[in-house]
Amino acid sequence: MNQSQTLTNSLLMEIDVLSNRLRNIKQSFITTHNKSLKERLISENENIFKRVNEIYKIAELLDKKNMEKTNFSNLLFEISKRTLNENKFESNLFFL
Repeated sequence: MNQSQTLTNSLLMEIDVLSNRLRNIKQSFITTHNKSLKERLISENENIFKRVNEIYKIAELLDKKNMEKTNFSNLLFEISKRTLNENKFESNLFFL
C-alpha cells in the first residue's frame, strides 16, 4: 500500500469517527438542559467541524490528483463533503 492509500484510509477512519461524534453531540445537545454542557458541546462541535473541513480540503486535493473514477480518495471526498453538509444543515439546532 502506498503512502497516499495509507493516508486516505486513515482519514476515512477519522471522518467516520468524527461524523459519529457530531451526531452524538447533536443528540446530547437536544436532550440536555445543563447550560455548561451545552456550551462545551457547541465548542466541541465547532472544533470537529473545523477538522472535518481540513479533511475535506485534503480529500479534494487527493481526488484531483488521482484520475481513476472510483477510488478511496473519491470516497473520502464524498463522505467528508456529506458530513460538512449535514453539519451545516443541522447547525440550526444550536441556535434554538
